Amino acid sequence: MDKKKEPMSNEEAINKEGSGLYRLPLVDVQGIPLRRLIAQNWSSVCAFRPDPSDMLISTYPKAGTTWTQEIVDLLLHNGDADICKRAPTTVRIPFLEINSHPPNPSGLDLLKKIKPPRAIKTHLPIQLVPEGFWENKCKVIYVARNAKDNLVSYYHFDRMNLIQPEPGSWEEYVQKFMKGKLAWGSWYDHVKGYWKEKEKRNILYLFYEDMKENPRREIVKIMGYLDLSLSDAIIDKIVKLTSFKVMKDNPMANYSFMPKEMYDQSISTFMRKGEVGDWTNYFTPAQSQMFDEDYARKMADMDIPFRTKI
Repeated sequence: MDKKKEPMSNEEAINKEGSGLYRLPLVDVQGIPLRRLIAQNWSSVCAFRPDPSDMLISTYPKAGTTWTQEIVDLLLHNGDADICKRAPTTVRIPFLEINSHPPNPSGLDLLKKIKPPRAIKTHLPIQLVPEGFWENKCKVIYVARNAKDNLVSYYHFDRMNLIQPEPGSWEEYVQKFMKGKLAWGSWYDHVKGYWKEKEKRNILYLFYEDMKENPRREIVKIMGYLDLSLSDAIIDKIVKLTSFKVMKDNPMANYSFMPKEMYDQSISTFMRKGEVGDWTNYFTPAQSQMFDEDYARKMADMDIPFRTKI
């Protein structure tokens, strides 16, 4: 396992350049643990009214969100790499519920500055998505990643993201994940919630593993869902531009624009590996067996075709 660097204490983070940024406990919002600043702004998030032309990209954290955002942005702009470097991912496709420390704008503030049609990101479970998205029949793309790889990626993210709660040890984090005690709640409920509603609400439900196995196929699927028609040459270009290596080196997509007081990429890079099966480097045989038994109980009511290797 990667050598763990101790995160700064609350006091250190509060004092660091007067930023006021520090790890805080999560706050319950309708049964879902969320960051305190999101909870404080919850009434405004609930009241958000999207335009019918808006589309939503939804994922559980660390399930291929940024990858999907970059694919969508390139599809909407005919594969123009320069246009898609006009601003960081967070500005091009605002994070609906995020509420940042001043002077950073919230997701809702950014959305006010963009004329529809807009692409919008969320990590909200389906029951917390503002009703306007369903009432206006907005297009929704959901990406799901197998639980074990998602857990590993989220663990490393929570180590380097200094405004998320302290992750604790790997062993502690596995337990938190299984109990749904992480920001945005239970992975199990999240993936099942969107799966149950995918036909009724016309949600394009994708799998991270499928995207890794055949990115071109999945990009074409997204293109069709968005009612777009791009040439084979442009699709091939988008495949290359959204490869892990290219995106890791793209300053508008790799989150290097985030201040170190928030994302300390010396602990772990935001774009770390982007692999399927990395979980085998972290789970002990005993942990894997325990996790699999718990997974079978929690997922017994729904047959979602996840793969832990390709």
